[in-house]
Amino acid sequence: MTINLVPYSDAVTAARLAEKIFRAATRPLRLMEVCGTHTTAIFRHGIRSLLPKEIELISGPGCPVCVTSQGDIDAFIALCARPNIISAVFGDMVKVPGSQSSLAAERAKGADIRVVYSPLDAVELAARNPLKDVVFWGVGFETTGPAVAGAVLAAKGRKLKNFSVYCSLKLIPPALNTLFCESNNTINGLLCPGHVSVITGLAVYEPIARRFKLPCVVAGFLPVDILQGILMLVIQAQQGRAMVENAYGRFVGAHGNALARQVLETVFETCDAPWRGLGKVPGSGLCFKGDFSLFDAAGRFGLAPKRGRKPKGCCCAEVLKGQMMPYSCPLYKKVCTPQNPVGPCMVSGEGACAAHFRYS
Repeated sequence: MTINLVPYSDAVTAARLAEKIFRAATRPLRLMEVCGTHTTAIFRHGIRSLLPKEIELISGPGCPVCVTSQGDIDAFIALCARPNIISAVFGDMVKVPGSQSSLAAERAKGADIRVVYSPLDAVELAARNPLKDVVFWGVGFETTGPAVAGAVLAAKGRKLKNFSVYCSLKLIPPALNTLFCESNNTINGLLCPGHVSVITGLAVYEPIARRFKLPCVVAGFLPVDILQGILMLVIQAQQGRAMVENAYGRFVGAHGNALARQVLETVFETCDAPWRGLGKVPGSGLCFKGDFSLFDAAGRFGLAPKRGRKPKGCCCAEVLKGQMMPYSCPLYKKVCTPQNPVGPCMVSGEGACAAHFRYS
């Protein structure tokens, strides 16, 4: 089922949707939004204040910075400290604390760490600095993966031998499968990520809906988008249905973006990957395929994820699994703030702790 709702930001339409949710919600429901952009939008627009007490919104493992394992963070920080290396990263990664240091601390010591806005920026860095190794930290989900793959193809086409990627790319559906397999899972509906679904299409959520009898709705990020998605989840749950529906039809098609997936599959293949809070999730990571392993920074520099220790007292893992609200963490607003983050959920603009701190 696909819903195309216009206008997308109309206050009257939002009020009507909220009224429908009040009428439809006749029992308590815990709904999880997976995407970190959803989490931020829900707080920014005060969506919770429009919902009846029966509806509880829970944030899930949809922030790529937050779910990057402590071991991967420590391994990349160690790489940055090596001589003759330029590290290219997205801005949110700079302040993420490792077990012993952070990229910000290493940059203060003299490490050459550059913030980029696109993987192609890192390719350009490599072209302009032929005597140095440029390593891009590939962090993200299905939305970021094709861009990283495209950058690798561009570097190969330009015969750049000093460009590589430390790959921490991850896939959402396997992680959700692992999350909902946990015996203490009490989620009644899933607000699926709009950005990821633009690439994947709808079919990737169908096994989750069937296996866990879980209503799934793909939604956009404006207030009306989110309210429409919540209404569709509530109606499904009340009617005892568990199917995949699309409330973001203006951007998400049933089959996603085949060209983007083709680029992704040219460079990468699936592998097991570590997630913060979930451990090693089968088939949830992307690894270099065949000859493209020449661009694998882990292999080139002999890196292996370290056994990183989570920060003492940090509850990011529990927050990412929907087992704890950020304000229940003993460090929240006391020791851990956006200016002095202890865990990654307080660092990223899409992190649940940062969103709670900024808007609640």
